[in-house]
Amino acid sequence: MSEIKENKMGVMPVRKLIVSMSLPMMISMLVQALYNVVDSIFVARIGEGALTAVTLAFPLQNLMIAFGSGVGVGVNALLSRSLGQKRFDRSDKAANTGILLTFFNYVLFLLISLFVAAPFIATQTNDAEIIKHGTEYLQIVTGFSFGLFFQVMFERLLQSTGLTIYSMISQAAGAILNIIFDPIMIFGLLGFPRLGVAGAAYATVLGQIVAAILGLILNLKYNKEITYSFESILHPDKDIVRQIYTVGVPSILMMSIGSIMTYLMNRILIAFSTTATAVFGVYFKLQSFFFMPVFGLNGGLIPILAYNYGARKKDRIDEALKNAVTIAVVIMVIGTIVMNLIPETLLGFFNASEDMLKIGVPALHIISLHFPIAAVCIIMGSIFQAFAKSQYSLITSVARQLVVLIPVAWLLAQTGNVTNVWWCFLIAESASALVSTYLFRKLYQEKVAPMAK
Repeated sequence: MSEIKENKMGVMPVRKLIVSMSLPMMISMLVQALYNVVDSIFVARIGEGALTAVTLAFPLQNLMIAFGSGVGVGVNALLSRSLGQKRFDRSDKAANTGILLTFFNYVLFLLISLFVAAPFIATQTNDAEIIKHGTEYLQIVTGFSFGLFFQVMFERLLQSTGLTIYSMISQAAGAILNIIFDPIMIFGLLGFPRLGVAGAAYATVLGQIVAAILGLILNLKYNKEITYSFESILHPDKDIVRQIYTVGVPSILMMSIGSIMTYLMNRILIAFSTTATAVFGVYFKLQSFFFMPVFGLNGGLIPILAYNYGARKKDRIDEALKNAVTIAVVIMVIGTIVMNLIPETLLGFFNASEDMLKIGVPALHIISLHFPIAAVCIIMGSIFQAFAKSQYSLITSVARQLVVLIPVAWLLAQTGNVTNVWWCFLIAESASALVSTYLFRKLYQEKVAPMAK
């Protein structure tokens, strides 16, 4: 590798760079969203109880993703910034240390599979069938989560050096395989035994393991800006670990708050009916079609901002932020329109009963109103992660999901009308926008504005 050659993140026209970095990730995220939806569509064919069971398992699934993505964000920011500073020894250490931390994540969730999964589901419902399905599903996806964790890490390493097309290939391959095996394992096609909800879980982990293997191969073959070393993996630099977790822990906590929020929302909604909880689960699957591409855009934006921060290129940072906000808002406005125009059609994919339609149609109408505000907040959050200020993302997430959303949801639930509960999302996102704007302006004045001098 030549140290003279400039990475494309420092020289390519910004709009073209955002497209080249983010579009593959957005496509792979859309495929991932498709997998999430198709997975639940097949589970819904088993019955509404099975769909509710998977919804109750989601908070711990989300926690697993939080740990994997949090470490990935820490590695991503440090690695891209180090490349921008031409400190290649440090970028190598960041990558190798990230692989070791990924292994530790798996060990943690293997223990959760063995000792936590069953009692966790039981805290949310007394329905024996739902507890059985939920426990079975959760134990499989956490017990075999090594595929998920290494998939996320290898994709982050590709993203960190600008090789997002290969990251897309890895993620898309895993998701497509998952979609193919969902009906085969759930309903017992092609000679496979009929596994029901467990089949959905096995299809999920199979796709993740294949994606992880493919991600490793693509890194070894194409990611020439990183040198891998077993010595470096087994003997991590303490300062590198500290820097990864400085960015990663706030990100883990921020996403973990989402797990707490969904867990508490499940408990609030199940007091109305299991159908209300199932609607909440269906909403989360549907909204991923719009949030996932914005998260893909965000993932492509972080290394661009981090690289150009390391290279002290203010104009490129400004232009990247403006373009990203525009794209994100357009995507989310489309999401709001779709949710309001065809809610019955969307819910129909999940074998919706009359009760589910009665609760779900107004739910999609109301919740989707916060999408455009969320788009701006997500993009503002990208600079927090890129500039190693993930604690700002944590603050905004706490404000939105715990300080505002859950208390407001609980208060609205006291009206006895489940439709009123859905307004908590718009109220919470508006509060988050105020906090995000304040922190963004503060960070911009401290870090970006001085570059002009």
